[in-house]
Amino acid sequence: MKNLRFPSLIAALSLIILSGGCKDKSSSGLFLPRSTPEAEGVSSAALITFLDSVEADRHEFHSIMIVRHGKVVAEGWWDPYKPDLRHTLYSTSKSFTSTAVGFAVTEKLLSVNDRVVSFFPDQLPDTVSPYLEMMTVRDLLTMSAGQSPDPTGAVTNSCSEWVKGFLATPVVKEPGTEFLYNSLATFMLSAIVQKVTGEKIADYLQPRLFGPLGIQGYDWEESPDGINAGGWGLRVRTEDMAKFGLLYLQKGVWNGKQIIPAEWVEEATTFKIDQAPDEAPEVKAKNDWMQGYCYQFWRSRNNAFRADGAFGQYIIVMSEKDAVVAITCESPDMQDEINLVWDHLLPALQDGPLPEDKESLARLKERLTTLALPMPADSPDSPLASQLSGKKFLPADNTNDPGYFNALFNNDTCTLSMKTNGQEFKIPFGRGKWVISETGLAGPNLINRPDGNNLHRIAAAYEWSNDSTLEMIIRYIESPHHIKVKCSFEGDTMVMNTRLSTPPGYDMPPMKAVMEKQTTY
Repeated sequence: MKNLRFPSLIAALSLIILSGGCKDKSSSGLFLPRSTPEAEGVSSAALITFLDSVEADRHEFHSIMIVRHGKVVAEGWWDPYKPDLRHTLYSTSKSFTSTAVGFAVTEKLLSVNDRVVSFFPDQLPDTVSPYLEMMTVRDLLTMSAGQSPDPTGAVTNSCSEWVKGFLATPVVKEPGTEFLYNSLATFMLSAIVQKVTGEKIADYLQPRLFGPLGIQGYDWEESPDGINAGGWGLRVRTEDMAKFGLLYLQKGVWNGKQIIPAEWVEEATTFKIDQAPDEAPEVKAKNDWMQGYCYQFWRSRNNAFRADGAFGQYIIVMSEKDAVVAITCESPDMQDEINLVWDHLLPALQDGPLPEDKESLARLKERLTTLALPMPADSPDSPLASQLSGKKFLPADNTNDPGYFNALFNNDTCTLSMKTNGQEFKIPFGRGKWVISETGLAGPNLINRPDGNNLHRIAAAYEWSNDSTLEMIIRYIESPHHIKVKCSFEGDTMVMNTRLSTPPGYDMPPMKAVMEKQTTY
């Protein structure tokens, strides 16, 4: 798929926050109209309280966009995340796949009652069990395929043909009777749409969804045999997430045109199956994952529904409040994250316009334009920097490993060069600033890009936490994740400790290295 890049002018425009009355911003179709919070019945003071709560909590927010009455009333990105960057959606992708199914149903290319086996007669196992024979498109949509456990990891890690791997997985319960989250079932929906349309769902959705909504520059992970993953792997901008939610809030209408039939929107977003039928009502009342599942959407408390992705990627649609909230995040507790919305944003949505609050609005604008994730300290380089600069360190525990590590210091930049597992990487880090670049060094849980270009956009910075300890952070700014590296030096020895951010966080085994004698780079 072709990756489109935004012109610099558009990128600059997208940095404008809360630009009420800026008509140019929506004229291209790439942007939603803007307004002020009070004009749309939202309290600026309450939004500030929400941001205070976010800052005080354990979640690492990357972006938020709040839409009320069809207009953006607040938006912000925590630096180094930016409005023109895509962000990995994880399972929020599933709701886009559901939409592709909706278009195919509307065009009478398939029915939700069609049997799954009917689409893949040449990929079936030698023996088709009665339960596999019974499985329908609807069962895939409602996460009730009857397989247990979820086969996603086993199939994607061991099979090059995921369709065949899914169909070969035993169906141990009657389809349609029990909920079990199954991302490979969503992949099968993608495969079915591709089968009946002759197009990958990303291409199929382009003229039907992405084009009309002005969603550009997206990409979507694929299976080894070229089928969009469906259940994960879509990357779009935060504003694109908000547009998608607004389309569903508006019952499939966009700019006065019915993009998706209202009947499908209703069908796709209403209760279909109970995730926990035996759970106590008082437990369900506090849990947004026990409100019922739809067609690759979740019902939520407060009579809302949402698209929902791992680590806290949300598109929350509050129909009764005529509002959409889009969030990208790295969260260790997704329920706690969404509680912030119910506790602080929901009460801020009033029925009618509110009086102007210029002081709170000014404070909110300032707050939203200065959001930032913690930056390594802009402390002076250690005296060791000049002694270590350009020196090569070799692994001490495996003399057969040709890998190496060296850091070159130049003013306020440290360029890290390393070789590991036969691959060489070079990453620039800023002191007291983020340096933006691309790297082939894989970060935590990153998707496989469908265009074969496995370079990842990163922001990197470093500091000396003391005279013998160099600390570096690499943020993969089109995903929720980052890597922290701490190098401790003593004489000619270095010990490297690496921590992956993926909640709850994972420490790699320490690596010990020794300086190569009389070698510089």
